Amino acid sequence: MRLLTIGAFARAAGLTVKALRIYADTGLLRPAAVDPESGYRYYRPEQLELARLVARLRHGGMPLRRVRQVCVHWPDDPVAVAGEIARWWSATQAETAAREQLVTSLVAELQTRGATMTDRPASSDRPAGFDLRSAARTDIGRVRTSNEDRAYAGRRLLAVADGAAGPGGSEASAAVIKALAQLDTAPSDAAGTALADAYRAADDAIREMGAGTGASPVSTVTALLQVGDGFELVHVGDTRAYRWRGGELTRLTRDDSYVQALVDAGRLDPALALAHRRRALLTQALDGTGTAKPAYATHRLVAYDRYLLCSDGVWAVVPDDDLVAAVGAGLDPAETVRAVIDLAYRAGAPDNVACLVADVVP
Repeated sequence: MRLLTIGAFARAAGLTVKALRIYADTGLLRPAAVDPESGYRYYRPEQLELARLVARLRHGGMPLRRVRQVCVHWPDDPVAVAGEIARWWSATQAETAAREQLVTSLVAELQTRGATMTDRPASSDRPAGFDLRSAARTDIGRVRTSNEDRAYAGRRLLAVADGAAGPGGSEASAAVIKALAQLDTAPSDAAGTALADAYRAADDAIREMGAGTGASPVSTVTALLQVGDGFELVHVGDTRAYRWRGGELTRLTRDDSYVQALVDAGRLDPALALAHRRRALLTQALDGTGTAKPAYATHRLVAYDRYLLCSDGVWAVVPDDDLVAAVGAGLDPAETVRAVIDLAYRAGAPDNVACLVADVVP
């Protein structure tokens, strides 16, 4: 049997002798023979294909531990090898995008802080230094016969509403979005009671819808309004808002639901919340009675942050890890919305789906 010396094998494979010794010691690429007296190593020509695969993976930046996982399938299952490589590269791209967002966000934050300390105007009505690049979409899902979800991505307003299934649900969510959308054309420095006034107008619209019909239309809502260099948030029900910053997806809203109340009281393990038979039972929503107490909050805008608003047709069926991967994959807002809705469909899409993604850009 013809053997290649370690030097000849290294040159043919595109590896160094030192690397071959490391791979031999770790069991990744063992020599075919070792001289008992000199310790010199020899390799079979048939081992070159594996060695070249290892060389290409290492040159591509794959960690040695991951290379070992890939090569477990070699040469019997090249499709499995390709799948392992694709999964590693997808994760690498997501990590790179997260690092890019972290660094750019940090740079922008420090630059903004520097401007505040030096030449930033003192006036509170200065023009905002940020724009929103956004996309929104709703989908009926695989099971429902009507779509009660609504989403709005405007110049300054981002909103998602979910009408209760049944008579008036679709009209209720549409009325909520219509009332809030008027804020999109209001003066950019409008603050104070503008969002609260629009919320009350939405509740009034639902009351008028139900008057004299015997129906009880209900809707949830989660909305963000850009005011200057910040977001004002209003929320009631179980639609949600998340913020992607520095590689982490943070939930900004608390569900107004029976199950969330059990979790908050320590009576239910959060890991079991999605499987609870009363998961969809709301404790409050927009119902035209004026009794709901929406949550209000403010959030400072930071360049290159990303916001995700969605209905329970997304978060109740898409695993957190998959949602994080989709939001942090570096796709633009429209592509991200499509990716999230695709994930909901892979999970069966038993409910209507609403998804909105917005990037903060300087």
